[in-house]
Amino acid sequence: MNTTPSEHIVIAGGSGFLGRLLSQHFLEQGRRVIVLTRGKPRSEDGLEYVHWDGETLTDWQGSLNGSAALINLAGRSVDCRYDTRNRRLIMDSRINSTRVLGEAITRCDQPPPVWLNSSTATIYRHTFNSPWDENGEIGATSAAKDEFSIYVARAWERAFFKTETPNVRKVALRSAMVLGTGRNSVFPVLQRLVRFGLGGAMAGGNQFVSWIHQRDFSRAIDHIVENNTIKGAINVAAPAPLVNRDMMRILREQCDAPLGIGLPAPEWLLEFGAWLLRTETELIVKSRNVAPHRLSATDFEFKFSRFIDAVRDLVSETS
Repeated sequence: MNTTPSEHIVIAGGSGFLGRLLSQHFLEQGRRVIVLTRGKPRSEDGLEYVHWDGETLTDWQGSLNGSAALINLAGRSVDCRYDTRNRRLIMDSRINSTRVLGEAITRCDQPPPVWLNSSTATIYRHTFNSPWDENGEIGATSAAKDEFSIYVARAWERAFFKTETPNVRKVALRSAMVLGTGRNSVFPVLQRLVRFGLGGAMAGGNQFVSWIHQRDFSRAIDHIVENNTIKGAINVAAPAPLVNRDMMRILREQCDAPLGIGLPAPEWLLEFGAWLLRTETELIVKSRNVAPHRLSATDFEFKFSRFIDAVRDLVSETS
């Protein structure tokens, strides 16, 4: 596939919630967007979909030549049980896609000047103290049940940064929970829980939740692409994490909870529910307390710095 040099954006693994979000953002800027997908090649809704398998160099690599940025979002969802098969898929989908994109960049005559690769705010140690900035402590905690997730996050960033890509700025996106209204996003799930009367504190409610509004997420990615001083790991999160108890209270107040109340969910009940839903309690019980130090230091301005404002905006979109 031959691609003439242009200011296009390439999004690998761009068929999910975040990929659709960023694609729309860049389309609205008048950018050309190419999505690397495991689906069929096609043109749809202004996007160009190019087939890849996430691990093999084929004609898709030509899409990178002359691009303004490469954004890699590829990776099997962690919303599953961590059995042997799913652990392998979670790890391989992240490491293999990162590796092969690095190989493709080295073969470009005109490589993208910046490569953004997904990571996760889960990489930081479980904490109830001050929020971690990008120099925060990394490691697992048995109470958070996050040993596998930390192992994956470390291996993922290692694979990303060890790739030799001269003259390509590299940024690992340590992203928090993105609140949005699109398919497969977490906010509609939280809305349903609250409206069914299940919006109480979870696992005691003292664990911190880091988050970012969907529009601020897109704007932050744009800011990173355009700001040549940003490289290395960066926290993509709003500046005001809050504890689960407060998060659920705000959701009850804003999302029409029956009688304004919500049944609490102790950890044993969450374990049972996670087993039924084929997911893991780590997604809820871990305290993720993250500060966007580097975004703020480069003059990024959040439109939604308070959780209540983000929720009000999203509720207004779905009403």
